[in-house]
Amino acid sequence: MDQLFAPWRIEWVERDSDGGGGGGCPFCTLPDDDADRENRIVARSERCFVLLNNYPYNPGHVMVIPYRHTGEYTDLTDADLLDHARLKQRTFDALRTAIGPDAFNAGLNLGGPAGGSIEDHVHTHVVPRWSGDTNFMPVIGDTKVLVEALEDTYDRLHDAFAGQAGATVEDDASAVEIRFD
Repeated sequence: MDQLFAPWRIEWVERDSDGGGGGGCPFCTLPDDDADRENRIVARSERCFVLLNNYPYNPGHVMVIPYRHTGEYTDLTDADLLDHARLKQRTFDALRTAIGPDAFNAGLNLGGPAGGSIEDHVHTHVVPRWSGDTNFMPVIGDTKVLVEALEDTYDRLHDAFAGQAGATVEDDASAVEIRFD
């Protein structure tokens, strides 16, 4: 068996079973920490936020997450759904500006059997894709190669959100605030 050394994954392996370091749902506790950059929250709207995935499939892999804690998509209100959809649009635009993907995969894993590691809080994955990004490493070698550090991706995406109409940002340590007209 081939082995790949990935010491940064130990945080995930040793996390509390609730996924949030002892504080409950991470998608509920992270936005309240007042540590957006450290927690990799890159943008916020009134009802949702954008979180850079700690274990991305590709550079720029983010999640658009409603603040409302529910594992049932049908529990989201019309206002939640509209804000979520509009923030996804802004996320696609920011990713195009920041890293220039050729396409996107976007989707929900609803419930444990669907593959979601945090099944009790709805979230949409947005994964940038490039022509030819599936090569021999993941297909034959069962190994994914990430070409950019998460901190660098965060900076590029943060700048792209900050450049959007209606966006405001306090400082580099805070998420970009997105307001919809």
